[in-house]
Amino acid sequence: MKKSIAILIAVATVAASFAGPAKPKAAATSIHCAVMTKDSVQIAEATKSKHFQDYKGRRYYFCCPVCTEAFSKNPAKYAKNASVVLPHKVVGHTSH
Repeated sequence: MKKSIAILIAVATVAASFAGPAKPKAAATSIHCAVMTKDSVQIAEATKSKHFQDYKGRRYYFCCPVCTEAFSKNPAKYAKNASVVLPHKVVGHTSH
């Protein structure tokens, strides 16, 4: 039994060495609206049209101006919904 476990560990170690370094994950191009959570939002379009808001270190994207306004009125209500972590160098946007 001990010999079988040692062989499995050796095989796993050799296989891991051939796998190479992990590739970085590509950035997402879409996300769910933070207010209407079933609607998908294209991040580039929402950014271009300013349908996003920053709140407590996260960026929330919206499918339309109505959702942007709803979030503005009560961001804590939607804070658990889809968002992305803000990089530390993002400045100049609303942060609550």
